[in-house]
Amino acid sequence: MSGTNIKHIRSRAVWDSRGRPTVEASVELVNGAIGRAIAPAGASRGRHEAIELRDGAERLGGFGVERAIGNINGEIAEHLAGHDATDLRAVDAALTTLDGTGQMARLGGNATIAVSMAVLWASASAEGSALYGYLGGDKQDHMPHPEVQIFGGGAHAGRRVDIQDFMVVCPAAENFEHALTMAAEVYHAAGAVMEETSSRHGVADEGGFWPAFDSNEAALETLLRAIERAGFRPYEEVAIALDIAASEFYRDGHYHLTLDDQILSAAEFIQKILAWIDQYPIVSVEDPLAEDDLHGLAEFCAAVPAYVQVVGDDCLVTNAARVRASAAAKTCNAALIKPNQVGTVTATREAFDAAQTAGWDTIISARSGESEDVTIMHLAVGWGATQIKVGSMARSERTAKWNEGLRIQDALARVHARTPRLSTPRWMTRSSTHASHQTVNLPGEAD
Repeated sequence: MSGTNIKHIRSRAVWDSRGRPTVEASVELVNGAIGRAIAPAGASRGRHEAIELRDGAERLGGFGVERAIGNINGEIAEHLAGHDATDLRAVDAALTTLDGTGQMARLGGNATIAVSMAVLWASASAEGSALYGYLGGDKQDHMPHPEVQIFGGGAHAGRRVDIQDFMVVCPAAENFEHALTMAAEVYHAAGAVMEETSSRHGVADEGGFWPAFDSNEAALETLLRAIERAGFRPYEEVAIALDIAASEFYRDGHYHLTLDDQILSAAEFIQKILAWIDQYPIVSVEDPLAEDDLHGLAEFCAAVPAYVQVVGDDCLVTNAARVRASAAAKTCNAALIKPNQVGTVTATREAFDAAQTAGWDTIISARSGESEDVTIMHLAVGWGATQIKVGSMARSERTAKWNEGLRIQDALARVHARTPRLSTPRWMTRSSTHASHQTVNLPGEAD
C-alpha cells in the first residue's frame, strides 16, 4: 500500500458562524499526513445545487448534522479506505457513485465536500507543500482581486433590503494587501455615514453592516457616499459590485421588491438595474434575474456595458454542464464558484475550467455560513481565479480567509522576488474617461 493511500477518515460536528453545527472531516494517510476541512453552508441557495444533509426534528432547530457525520464515519470511510489520496478525481468519483443521487442528497453535500477538501489537504501535506502550491499556485504571478461586502441584505440580513450584497472592488489597488486596505477604509467610512443617518443596525451574516434603509437605492447612495468619504474616486479607484440574488424575491413571473413596494416584470427590473448602472459606479452584477429566467438573463447580459461583469451563481451552481449551456446562451460572462454547491473539489474544478474555456472571469466564493476553514483562498490562488468573494472586513470567519491571502501574497513575493500583481477582471477594462456620476446627498446632508 502506498504512503499516500487513505488510512482513516473521521468526522465531527463543529460550529459555523451562525452558531449552527456543520461537518468537519479529517483524513489520515498511511504515511501519517493529515488533512482537515470544514463544510460551509449557504442561506441563499440555488435549487439545482448539492443538497445538505440535516437531521431535522427539534434539536438545534433541525440543523444538526449527525446523519452526515454518521455517513462519513461509516460507509464513506469504509468505501474510501485504501484509495490513493493524490488521485482526487478517482476519490471524488467514488464519492459520487456511492451517493448515487446526482445532487449528493443521500450522503449529504456537506459530508462529501468536507471529505473531498480534506483529502486534498492531506495530499498537499504528504508532499510537504502549501495547498495553493500543491495546486500549482507557486507558479502564479498574480493574486485574485477581492470582492468585499460593505452592506448585507436579502437572506443575509433579515431582508432589511431586497438586494443581498453591496460590495466594493478596487481597480486602483496595487496588490492584494492594498485592495483590502482600501476596502477597509470604505467599510469604516460606511459605518460612519450610517451612524449619522441612523441606518446602522448591527452586522449581517457575512460581516457587512446590517442596514435600515428606506429603499434599495438608498443603499447605493450610502455606499457611493462612503467611497467618496474614504477619499477615493468612484470607478477609477473603488467601484461597486452587487449580488442581487433575484431568485429570492421572484414569484409568479415577477420581481417583488418589498422595500420599494414594487412588483416588476423581467423587462422592468432589467431597466431598473440598468438605471442603477448608469447612475452609480457599478461594475459587477451577480444573479440579476432569477435562476431559471434564462431569457431575462440573456437580455440583461446583452444590454449592459461591455465592462460590466454579469456573474452567474444560482443559475450555474458550480456545475460544468450548466456553465457551458449558459456560455452558449450568453446569459453570463463570469462564474461564481462555490465548492459546496457541487459536493466535490473535482466537480468544482470542472466548472471552473468550463468558465475559463468560455473566456469568463472566475470568482471563488465563500458562503454566508462559514468557519475558520481557508480552503477557498488556496483554490483561488492555486487555480488562478480572477477574484475571490469572502464577505466583509469583520468577523473572524471572514478575516481568516483574507489573512490567509496576505500570507500567500508574502510567500509568492519570496518566490518571485516581487509582490504579485492582481488579476485583471473584465471591469478593469473600463475606460477612465467614463462620464463621472454626480455626488449624491443623503437625507439630512447639506447640498
